[in-house]
Amino acid sequence: MPDQYVSIQRQCGLAGVARATVYAQRQERPPSADDKVLMDLLDAQYTKTPFYGSRRMTAQLRKWGFMVNRKKVQRLMRALGLAGMAPGPNTSRPHPEHKIYPYLLRGLMIDRPGQVWSTDITYIRLLHGFVYLVAIMDWYSRKVLSWRISNTMEAEFCVACLEDALQRYGAPEIFNTDQGSQFTSEAFTGVLQAHDVRISMDGRGRALDNIFVERLWRTVKYEEVYIKGYGRVPELMIGLTAYFEFYNGRRLHQSLGYVTPDQVYLTGQGGGACIVDKYPKIAA
Repeated sequence: MPDQYVSIQRQCGLAGVARATVYAQRQERPPSADDKVLMDLLDAQYTKTPFYGSRRMTAQLRKWGFMVNRKKVQRLMRALGLAGMAPGPNTSRPHPEHKIYPYLLRGLMIDRPGQVWSTDITYIRLLHGFVYLVAIMDWYSRKVLSWRISNTMEAEFCVACLEDALQRYGAPEIFNTDQGSQFTSEAFTGVLQAHDVRISMDGRGRALDNIFVERLWRTVKYEEVYIKGYGRVPELMIGLTAYFEFYNGRRLHQSLGYVTPDQVYLTGQGGGACIVDKYPKIAA
């Protein structure tokens, strides 16, 4: 049977994970082979230079010999969920009917686990396609509390990730997101409100407000995804499951004084306490 017809149940069985971990929804308009090449290049370049907006990305692709215009690069960056970190037009695509909540972290001392969680979505390239990865992180300990993958950017897999984190770790005081439609949806914010969580949302064009998750994406891609070159979803699921266990429980983090996120989350000591002002920064 061709790989593209392997059922989700079978894929999860091969990966040894619950079916709820994966939301494999059919894409209405899959990208062309040429667009897939450009998306992979944009993803790799953004991981190196997250401050590049569509103008610089267009120039970089042209330097590599791809005759693309800025409009196409903007479309592909939107599909990837990418926004340059420098101030400029927002590309996280908020829904016009969704409520936008104020940013609550400016001037806040983050000094304990469970005080602030945040989330984001990133593009994960495969040899035979791509998926999106969402993760929820505790800011103080840098612990990855939950993650999910999907081959669309719909809200459902983000809600499943949130519900899993709440079930396993209880509710945080504040939950910070960008203004993407997945996180402003009533399905997502309703779960937070039901648990009496204060909702915080980044300002438009301020990708650095969620910098710790951005750093996580860079780490995951350089330490796992790029060097492994996963072909299909079952392989990726196995790899990410093992990697996040390593990331939380065995990887020594320089910003945490060379201890693990699990240790910091459990003890409440040694975390990367920070004062969030214009941009997050590690406290000395």
